[in-house]
Amino acid sequence: MPNWRDVLGEVQEERRQGQEKQRLAFDTIRRKYLQELHKFTGRNVIAYYSGWLSKQGLPTQIIDEDKNGFMMAVHRLDRSQGLDLLLHTEGGEIGATQSIVDYLHKMFGHDIRAIIPQIAMSAGTMIACSCSEIVMATHSNLGPIDPQLHGLPAFQVIREFQQACREVKQHPHKVPLWQAIIGQYEPTFLGQCQTAIKWSNGFVEDQLRDVMLRKEKNKDRLAKSIVKKLAHGKVHDSHLHYEDCADIGLKVTRLEDDPELQDLVLTVHHCYMHTLMNTASYKMTENHLGLALVKQASQ
Repeated sequence: MPNWRDVLGEVQEERRQGQEKQRLAFDTIRRKYLQELHKFTGRNVIAYYSGWLSKQGLPTQIIDEDKNGFMMAVHRLDRSQGLDLLLHTEGGEIGATQSIVDYLHKMFGHDIRAIIPQIAMSAGTMIACSCSEIVMATHSNLGPIDPQLHGLPAFQVIREFQQACREVKQHPHKVPLWQAIIGQYEPTFLGQCQTAIKWSNGFVEDQLRDVMLRKEKNKDRLAKSIVKKLAHGKVHDSHLHYEDCADIGLKVTRLEDDPELQDLVLTVHHCYMHTLMNTASYKMTENHLGLALVKQASQ
């Protein structure tokens, strides 16, 4: 299968065929390989991609509007074929994530497999944990499920406040220093952080128990253990590799175990990354039939 450079070469060749095809070249090549992936697995494919790695300052996070993309992508699919969900996202809003997961479960039941070609962080990890299985490559990463409020990681805010309380008690002369830091928080902000942590942790624990670990006799204990390891003591942008995810109890499969699947998934991934890097697109939800909702930056 084509590598990163080969995919770009195909796009460039497609663009040489005419003015109209220049505009559609990225879509044409990307959808060709999405269809190839579907043919190989016999499963529905939906890709959810964010361009946060290459586009700064754009609304690339998971929001409620994204459900429209998933609704469109699910339409006309044969739901009996299950779903392979390709995820590449930095995360986003907890409520939107919960709503999207609930919708996908209503459409496909438990027959959803998350495939992480590169990175799924925060709420992206929450979505992956709501699937029956997670497929990861050697270079793939999940992240902690620590939610963010106003761009700040909730768990780190709580930990910083606890540190302030300890230091002020032991060293009263540090009160002005911590006043300057804590004083920047809005009223009720700490409470909002605590609520967000409890909400996200509870959601992931429920999903693990009811979906990924549903056949395990000790599913309640395992779910609590996994959430604790995903949620506590991690820096927000920590990268968890395949071995880390397997060690904490997640049901993960190595992408490299199936070389043909690996080639197809990585080719599709290259197609999306080229699209996000070389067009105005910054968020994409697309199925193997070529139906897509694409958000683009204003030119």
